[in-house]
Amino acid sequence: MKPSPFRVELLAASHDRQSFCSGADRLDDYLRAQVTQDVRRRVTACFVAVDDNDRIASFYTLASASLLLSDLPSAISKKLPRYPSVPVVRLGRLAVDIRYKGQGLGAAMLADALGRAARAEIAAYALMVDAKDETAADFYQHHGFMALSSDPRVLFLPLSTVAGLS
Repeated sequence: MKPSPFRVELLAASHDRQSFCSGADRLDDYLRAQVTQDVRRRVTACFVAVDDNDRIASFYTLASASLLLSDLPSAISKKLPRYPSVPVVRLGRLAVDIRYKGQGLGAAMLADALGRAARAEIAAYALMVDAKDETAADFYQHHGFMALSSDPRVLFLPLSTVAGLS
């Protein structure tokens, strides 16, 4: 197996955020102008994949969240404690620079996010994501995520399914 040309690390001040271009203005603008404030305020953590030249090839954010127990499929919710909501980790944003699209980096970053959430010492039931469009929803469903019946663009994957993979 060939070693990855990328390494994943926490976003740092030394990373050049300005040259990142995913083709999605909202994601690019967030990385360039907002993410450092959110990190400083401890409302999100941002992880970046950097290439051999320390250029950001991809990024994602993680934050704590919750899902209403009643929004989960009944086959799942009946196995959980009767609390009104369950703790989850929210994958807030995931983007790949256009120079690196089509190389499987998005899937690799998703796997990294799932691994981090599954290994966290703070308990969470699932990794959830708000898909920005149908293409994004299809991407997450391809990787095993399930849509909530109340909103098909909100998807989740129980972390117990990930724990067995590590």
